[in-house]
Amino acid sequence: MNKEEFHNIVIEQQPNICQIVCYKDNKNIYSDVWNNYKENDAVHIMSVTKSIVSLLVGICIDKDLIKSIDDKILDYFPNYKVKRGEKTIFNVTIKHLMTMKTPLKCKYDPWVKVCSSDDWTIASLDFIGGRKGITNEFKYNTVCLHVLTGIIAKVSNMTPVEFANIYLFEPLGIVKHKHYLAETAEEHKAFTMSKAPKEHIWFEDPQGVGTAGYGLCMSASDLAKIGLLCLNNGKYNGRQIVSEKWIKEMVEVTHTADEQFRNMSYGLLWWIIDSKKGIYAAIGNSGNIIYINNSNNFVCGITGYFKPTIFDRVDFILKYLDK
Repeated sequence: MNKEEFHNIVIEQQPNICQIVCYKDNKNIYSDVWNNYKENDAVHIMSVTKSIVSLLVGICIDKDLIKSIDDKILDYFPNYKVKRGEKTIFNVTIKHLMTMKTPLKCKYDPWVKVCSSDDWTIASLDFIGGRKGITNEFKYNTVCLHVLTGIIAKVSNMTPVEFANIYLFEPLGIVKHKHYLAETAEEHKAFTMSKAPKEHIWFEDPQGVGTAGYGLCMSASDLAKIGLLCLNNGKYNGRQIVSEKWIKEMVEVTHTADEQFRNMSYGLLWWIIDSKKGIYAAIGNSGNIIYINNSNNFVCGITGYFKPTIFDRVDFILKYLDK
């Protein structure tokens, strides 16, 4: 199949794809764009943000800013006022957040209450805990992960976007990111659902803390560079940016999900597709993805404009790209 034929297959089968970049044996083997996007345009990568935050946590651990993911989250917020009668939150760790096993006092993501507050970290902490205690039940969530970027801000004395620019993006040759604050709920909705290209920005709360569960805007080229970093055990162009130890730890299976999540396993904010072959991915709504196959020395970054309930992007990669 030639490039033109595959270009048309994407139009027919995956019409919301904006960009694809693939590497094999650390060489760029494929790059293309659709939907009037340019190569360097940024797309809101949705929950792929989570996996990039995992890398930032690893960098914090490498730099001894965070001792361990077994640390209690309240160790980083000594002035936080725990609600009367709440006991569970005292034993919640960073690992609980990163494995989606945080006990929460809500059935669904508390978007309105957290996102209408002045400090999303504190508002998220208010939802952690509950009478059931720590059950280690897998409960995929997005909003309350904001505590993770709140911790990064605390330990680094920087905003998460500043920390990411210095220690991750710039070493990878990724465009320096800027803050983006939505002043209204309408702006927030437009940011999430717009199909137009974006700048290299990170959605933030009023405190300047970038969202941990979503909110980063990147190109497929950027995503592929993140994938190369992981494929090469934390190295990029010969420079160790994240420790090999962390790369291995973040893709160890902590839970195997059910059919709702296509029976994939979960590590530390990364989805594990095949642990034996070393295939794992950062997956976001609209089919945004960083796909890494260690056994085939293959990396793929795909961006897509907003289109919910796309569940077949991994299948598409396996069928047409990872061969």
